[in-house]
Amino acid sequence: MTDRITDLVRSLLAELDGSPDREGLARTPDRVAQSLRFLTSGHGHTVEEVLNGAVFEEACDEIVLVKDIEVYSLCEHHLLPFVGKAQVAYLPRGRVIGLSKIPRIVDLFARRLQIQERLTVEIAKAIEKATAPAGVGVIVEAAHLCMMMRGVEKQNSVAVTSCMLGRFRSDPKTRSEFLTLVYGRRGHGLLS
Repeated sequence: MTDRITDLVRSLLAELDGSPDREGLARTPDRVAQSLRFLTSGHGHTVEEVLNGAVFEEACDEIVLVKDIEVYSLCEHHLLPFVGKAQVAYLPRGRVIGLSKIPRIVDLFARRLQIQERLTVEIAKAIEKATAPAGVGVIVEAAHLCMMMRGVEKQNSVAVTSCMLGRFRSDPKTRSEFLTLVYGRRGHGLLS
């Protein structure tokens, strides 16, 4: 499949530049093919593979939060990157996930052709399915190159999406505690 992508990139470069074999572009098709394979590698994997059995019985019933998880993804509309951070929390009900698995779940879904709204929901639902918690909260904040480099050309805009499940959705105190843990006592635009 990589050879096919390489050929397609070479054709694309011929259309865009007219000289796909010049020194600066000669190896570009191979590099782009490898890059795209990596950036979309989440399509070939499942949450179960990522978790690899790292779900444990534990009498924990307080919020578990992993903050500031780097997010790098490709917008499916323009194949341009969006980059930001994810905040992922859940309220265990007798089962916890190995902490390192949470960023791996984020990466699994981010390394797909994606939109931020879907990415946020997929992360939350994967945590919910894996642990059957009392609630899940996910916030993703990202800058989209498709908005920065083309189209509206707004370099300082950031998109914020959230998915609140269970008590993070139904209990204002749980939601407020999550937002305070993420943004601090002074809060953030989401608390306004």
